[in-house]
Amino acid sequence: MFAGICIGKDRPAYLQISDHIKKLISSGALQSNQKLPSSRELCKLLNICRNTVIAAYEKLAEEGLVYILGNKGVFVADIHTAGMESWNIEWAKRVSNQAQMAERLDLMKHGITAEKEMISFTSIMPDESLFDMENVKKAFLYRMQLEGEKILNYGYAKGYRPLSQYLLRYMESKGASLDGKDILITNGFTEGFDITLSALTERGSTIVCENPTHNTAIKIMKLHGLKIAGVRMEADGLDLNELEKLSAGSDACLAYLVPSYHNPTGIVMSPEKRIKALEILKRYGIPVVEDGFNEELRYAASHISPLIACSGRGNSVIYIGSFSKILFPGMRVGWILADESLIGFMESVKRSRSIHTSTLDQAILYQYLQDGNFEKYIKRARKTYSEKFNLALDCSRTFIPHRKISGEGGLHIFIELEKHLNARNVLRECMNRKVAFTPGDIFFTDNTGKNTLRLGFSRVSSEDIVKGIKIIGSVIRAMEVSQ
Repeated sequence: MFAGICIGKDRPAYLQISDHIKKLISSGALQSNQKLPSSRELCKLLNICRNTVIAAYEKLAEEGLVYILGNKGVFVADIHTAGMESWNIEWAKRVSNQAQMAERLDLMKHGITAEKEMISFTSIMPDESLFDMENVKKAFLYRMQLEGEKILNYGYAKGYRPLSQYLLRYMESKGASLDGKDILITNGFTEGFDITLSALTERGSTIVCENPTHNTAIKIMKLHGLKIAGVRMEADGLDLNELEKLSAGSDACLAYLVPSYHNPTGIVMSPEKRIKALEILKRYGIPVVEDGFNEELRYAASHISPLIACSGRGNSVIYIGSFSKILFPGMRVGWILADESLIGFMESVKRSRSIHTSTLDQAILYQYLQDGNFEKYIKRARKTYSEKFNLALDCSRTFIPHRKISGEGGLHIFIELEKHLNARNVLRECMNRKVAFTPGDIFFTDNTGKNTLRLGFSRVSSEDIVKGIKIIGSVIRAMEVSQ
């Protein structure tokens, strides 16, 4: 019974002993008032220090599971557990429609599963080998020394004030007017978009967006019960004529746009088209949610102001930002910049759900940014990702038969194959040859895009980029010959 306790090195030994005895008590293997081995007996049996056994018994006593009688020993307490016949529910039949939809749309469960030895182009997460660990540690130690008790306690729904002030200045440097605006810190883009839709839409409302668009955004829009009106993409951004028709012919309550390094196409909307798109949406009274996705990963082109900057002092654009795709995804920190009265409502929505974003994460991120580390990091990251981007682009143009390849920056490129090809059939054969990518149909709002695919290169070595793209190209050429 006790000889079966295996002491590992992953946790303190006294906790492992107390947990084992708990299991024996809860399972009925140890009965009420049964005497346990003495600390001397157990330490010899397990070949451990006697103080470790004493600490385990003291912990069990504190929890009321054992009692200690002076020199008589340690005994199992009189445990009262209410029992009844097992009652099981078939939960799959009880979950809500929203939960069922969330499960169906869960790409982590139902998407591409790349094995370890595969060359996988499915991820657009940052390469952790670039993470600036030394300065993150310094930021952590400094904030803990300065205000450890404060940042380990509950925080404010609106966010950690020093970080909020930093991000306001950061957005002002992008050209955004701060007049009448405020900021809300969120758990990344996903929560920011979810809060925005919760504050501004009702089930059955229509939302306009690019087609294709960010798959996570599609999932959130569907979970909110929204009708999605997708606008076709052109080489320099969304089709303005189609935007005009959809805006005029619908009762859309919002437009969701990703103007820079668009996911999945990588297209950057031209400055002229940004202004014209805002003018069209203004004409029909449709506010804009701007996703600042990967805005910082500009490799060659000139800076283009975000939509919130293009809108001047107006309050019609809601900007959702995050450093997750370029800095540290493990710190789930994003932000919403919007009209201050709207932020007031969003703050209450945020508080009703997650109370606040981790103050510890916010404080560490603030210190890291405040120390000027982000500028150094992004310079190094741009260089690395730029080299991979150019390599992936050149290899794709050389080895993959295609109709169109798009991508001007960021961590991915988007490829349109000939219309008769299905990217999922290509993927199936590529996976047999240990290469995976993301089929493009998951990004489309109208069940099209069967002949498209996205290649994420951020976590793939240069050698594997060449090797993997050659394999994809050879599979496509073989399929074209067979057809």
